[in-house]
Amino acid sequence: MNTRDIHASIFFKAPPSEVYQLLMDEKLHSIITEGEVKMSDRPDGRFEIFSGYCHGYNIELIPDRKIVQAWHFDEDEWPRNHYSICTFEFEPHEGGCLLKFHQSDIPEDCGDKLEKGWQTYYWEPMQQYFEA
Repeated sequence: MNTRDIHASIFFKAPPSEVYQLLMDEKLHSIITEGEVKMSDRPDGRFEIFSGYCHGYNIELIPDRKIVQAWHFDEDEWPRNHYSICTFEFEPHEGGCLLKFHQSDIPEDCGDKLEKGWQTYYWEPMQQYFEA
């Protein structure tokens, strides 16, 4: 299977601690995704987003600094037991936080759709959340 990666750097008008919490807290995460979220805040803990369309487990959690998770997407082109690795790094930046995102091992046929999905369902709603 051919794979590809996604890289993004996104600025948020909030401190790293608040951006981290927005992703790791079930209730806050559900606000930006507009659906039920199950999210463990422990290493090896599991998560489920978008009614199971996305699910996986935590690999590394450094509060307010870094999240590393294994993600599976319910896509026809996505192999059944395959996970990609998503790394979120939170850096203080003047006036807020710079989130550096990297997702590796994405099945090539899913790459463009996921890249647009991160923008539409995460980065834009997160920016709106912090600007409200």
